[in-house]
Amino acid sequence: MTTVLPVRRPGAASELPPAGDERSTTGARAGRARQILGRTAPWLVRGVMAVAVLVFALLAVGPHVFGYRTLTMLTASMAPEIEPGDMTIATPIDVSDVTEGMVLTYHMPIEDGALVTHRVVSVERGAEGEVLIRTKGDANTAIDPWTASLQGDTVYQVRAVVPGLGSVMSLLRTPVVNQALLYGAPLLLAGWLLMTIWRPARTENEEQA
Repeated sequence: MTTVLPVRRPGAASELPPAGDERSTTGARAGRARQILGRTAPWLVRGVMAVAVLVFALLAVGPHVFGYRTLTMLTASMAPEIEPGDMTIATPIDVSDVTEGMVLTYHMPIEDGALVTHRVVSVERGAEGEVLIRTKGDANTAIDPWTASLQGDTVYQVRAVVPGLGSVMSLLRTPVVNQALLYGAPLLLAGWLLMTIWRPARTENEEQA
């Protein structure tokens, strides 16, 4: 069996890529990746810090300044308006202003007096002028089996719902996440500060471009 080999013309140069081309291409790609990372990372860090500041202001500063109360919904009794894991924001109103249809957060007059967030279905005035309410969860079939007497001058009415924020805050309170934030947040801040100070030197090709 005869094998025919290709004949190369005399003096023809071998068609091999220059030795530096592959390294140049790889270096250019790495340079572009660093540029993209350098442009994206500061904005990502700023975004994370902005969200952290907003959440801190909402949960720690706001209640003391504006007097509202935040509460994480644990059950589905108010679904679909308030789902488990949602965070409610409630503001105080005068008990004399309570009307049917309002969603209130108050202490149940049974057991340990835990907080409950349900809708008012009836309002009455007691013999001594106290405000008596009956409530019901939107997803429940029956009215709550108690009549609550609103104590004090004010009661909290739900004004807004932040979907999922309660679940996020519960996660942040876990030991593992607490440790990650304790050590990770300073490192993240230090990295952001370094990126704002340090700028990579521009190459001659970049300056000409």
